[in-house]
Amino acid sequence: MSASGKSARTASSYDWSASALGDPALWPQPLRLAADLMFNTPLPMLLSWGAQPLVLCNEAYGALAGPAFSRVPGGSVPAVLPPPFAAADDALARARRGEAAFVAGANVNFGAAGERFDLYFTPIGEGGVLCALAPATQEQPAAVEEPGILSILVVEDNLDSQYLVCEMLKAFGYEADGVAHPDDALAHLAARHYHVLFTDVSLPGMSGVDLARQSLERYPHLKVIFASGYGDMLLRHLDFPYQSLQKPYELDQLQDALGKATSALRAGT
Repeated sequence: MSASGKSARTASSYDWSASALGDPALWPQPLRLAADLMFNTPLPMLLSWGAQPLVLCNEAYGALAGPAFSRVPGGSVPAVLPPPFAAADDALARARRGEAAFVAGANVNFGAAGERFDLYFTPIGEGGVLCALAPATQEQPAAVEEPGILSILVVEDNLDSQYLVCEMLKAFGYEADGVAHPDDALAHLAARHYHVLFTDVSLPGMSGVDLARQSLERYPHLKVIFASGYGDMLLRHLDFPYQSLQKPYELDQLQDALGKATSALRAGT
């Protein structure tokens, strides 16, 4: 019995005779453990298993998806990719390679209108993926922003430069974290609150401009500062507010840019 007084569900609680999975007693242990966890979780969840892949779901997901999913608990290869997987195909691919992934505020389309969910992808065994859907985190309006100690996310793929910039910012009295890849930057932004995104324009996998655009779509309060060896030449077409520093920049130029960011945050602009 669970703490609520209800019997815990297991894979054996369902009829799998019409599925490709067969008797749960013969399932690989990682699949069975993940399925048992999913069936007893109140959050909507999907489980992808195998190369085809077969897709399982819990009752919370079935209630959410409605006609978009054939039936609970699944166990077959869906004709159409489930909406949470379609909304975050890059994260799904990373999880299949064994890397946990998180997508904030994904637009998941179960019908005529999409809904926003935070998606959590967990690798299971060899190529299996467990996906949990949670209500999208609500953002605080920028108008009430009071920065206090400015928190800055530095995105720089040159690790020596990244370290020096972060240490310099901390010496100025700011809070600073450094990452080298845009995917890591998005994960950091989802995990904690930052005031300033200070990013190089040239990055692996995604440009600093595209990183800034995605970040502002999710966190509109962010103030963006670019560092570029080309100055402002490649940035003049942008349709969002930013500051730019040409490498190599002076310390007083960086402090001035951060001062402007602080003033803008306090003014709610």
